[in-house]
Amino acid sequence: MSSREDTPISVDADDFALDNVTDSSLKALLQEETKLKAQLDALTTEIAKLESQINPAPKEEDDEEIDMEEFEAPQWCVPIKANVMNFDWDALAAETQFDVILADPPWQLATHAPTRGVAIAYQQLPDVCIEEIPIPKLSKNGFIFIWVINNKYAKAFELMEKWGYKYVDDITWVKQTVNRRMAKGHGYYLQHAKETCLVGKKGEDPPGCRHSVGSDVIFSERRGQSQKPEELYEMIEELVPNGRYLEIFGRKNNLRDYWVTVGNEL
Repeated sequence: MSSREDTPISVDADDFALDNVTDSSLKALLQEETKLKAQLDALTTEIAKLESQINPAPKEEDDEEIDMEEFEAPQWCVPIKANVMNFDWDALAAETQFDVILADPPWQLATHAPTRGVAIAYQQLPDVCIEEIPIPKLSKNGFIFIWVINNKYAKAFELMEKWGYKYVDDITWVKQTVNRRMAKGHGYYLQHAKETCLVGKKGEDPPGCRHSVGSDVIFSERRGQSQKPEELYEMIEELVPNGRYLEIFGRKNNLRDYWVTVGNEL
């Protein structure tokens, strides 16, 4: 009688082959998974690289950055964070009429590649939306200042007429770097180193209005993105001392004492 140790062990050849196939298939799948992950990581890196080339950060070495987390609004400013398109302008007009209205509309650019490497931080609006702002309700007498881009001059003049203003002047802001060099930016045909603000007037002069003040050319350092020169605000306050001032499409970095500022980036 043979012992248990002497009993031969029966091995099913099919089961052995199946185990080998399963192990090799699993290894192949794991290898394929690793390969796919590597390809995915490479594609993610390439996409990020392309996005940075198409939309680089707006920071330029000569720009002065503002830390908005530490930003403190001027004590006597009146900021109103709101969507300009559905804001209750009737309520504001019923409360007060303004001597000066300043607007920096987010004009919709015309070209298919409008920024040419410069990131736009705000939502652009079609002309028809800007037209719908009820400017005539907000001022019976006074001035309007409109920042305009090159391909929107004709539209800005059209808006002035629609809102009841007559073009009377314009202001050129020549941008400078911290080293007082001309700060050239991107343009479709020429490099742009200036911005223009059109000035319109309707009705009578506001109370205390002064004539022949300041200059129609401002040489001022370029600061944060879309931040306009402080000299313009000073000029407006010199033109209409102690006036009632309204800025539309305002941003944090342009808040100012005794101004009402309406915008969705406050």
